[in-house]
Amino acid sequence: MSSNIRVAVVTGGNKGIGLAIVRDLCQQFSGDVMLTARDVARGQAAVQQLQAEGLSPRFHQLDIDDLRSIQALRDFLLKEYGGLNVLVNNAGIAFKTVDPTPFHIQAEVTMKTNFLGTRNVCTELLPLIKPQGRVVNVSSTESVRALNNCSPELQQKFKSETITEEELVGLMNKFVEDTKNGVHKKEGWPSTAYGVTKIGVTVLSRIYARKLSEQRAGDKILLNACCPGWVRTDMTGPEAPKRPEEGAETPVYLDLLLSDAEGPHGQFVSEKKFVEWGVPPESYPWANA
Repeated sequence: MSSNIRVAVVTGGNKGIGLAIVRDLCQQFSGDVMLTARDVARGQAAVQQLQAEGLSPRFHQLDIDDLRSIQALRDFLLKEYGGLNVLVNNAGIAFKTVDPTPFHIQAEVTMKTNFLGTRNVCTELLPLIKPQGRVVNVSSTESVRALNNCSPELQQKFKSETITEEELVGLMNKFVEDTKNGVHKKEGWPSTAYGVTKIGVTVLSRIYARKLSEQRAGDKILLNACCPGWVRTDMTGPEAPKRPEEGAETPVYLDLLLSDAEGPHGQFVSEKKFVEWGVPPESYPWANA
């Protein structure tokens, strides 16, 4: 296949917000749209659902917990397209509030997928991003709430403009270890594994954006973290006010930023607007609209 054909990849694309993002990109993105999912049967079923709607996504298996699976996708993209134009890191997990699983296990499992898995995808696929490419890491305002419930010392570290990837990974690993040792509250952590992992995703996005600005300044690649909002999915339950189609709006907006756009870049974006990292969601201008 010609390397001139543009391609967008969506992780966790077989349901919920991921499926809605794939649907929108099939309608609006000029190029191939790759729906990826851990489970082949579910992923192919999602593709067939979209084909029945007159759309034409492609499918590739991807388990972000499995480095070999990520590398297989990397090799496929290099062979088929010579790179990648749009990457949406949407895959993630969360335990239900009433889940009886011990908190330290929730922390370890959630961290493995939401932070370490997303980081591995970025490590393998960011070098493939072509000039004027777009990268969107789906985070959450729960990352902001978790940040504001961290100790002042941790908040300062996570808000730092100079924090390194290695330092961030060390902090994420420390959270998991502190939960295993039953000292996470004493060490200044909030009691939300999901929220802490999304702190990791948001800060990682800021770090990668900074690296892109330093190492590929002329390529006009834009990378951001975003919150899709509180969306009705299997993960969040039926009480959430937004439909998946509405949750897809901000990620897709960031995916389709014009080729000559200079921003947003390295930002946390909610409702298509970037907000200062750490500002409580209740203070967003549209919070009470």
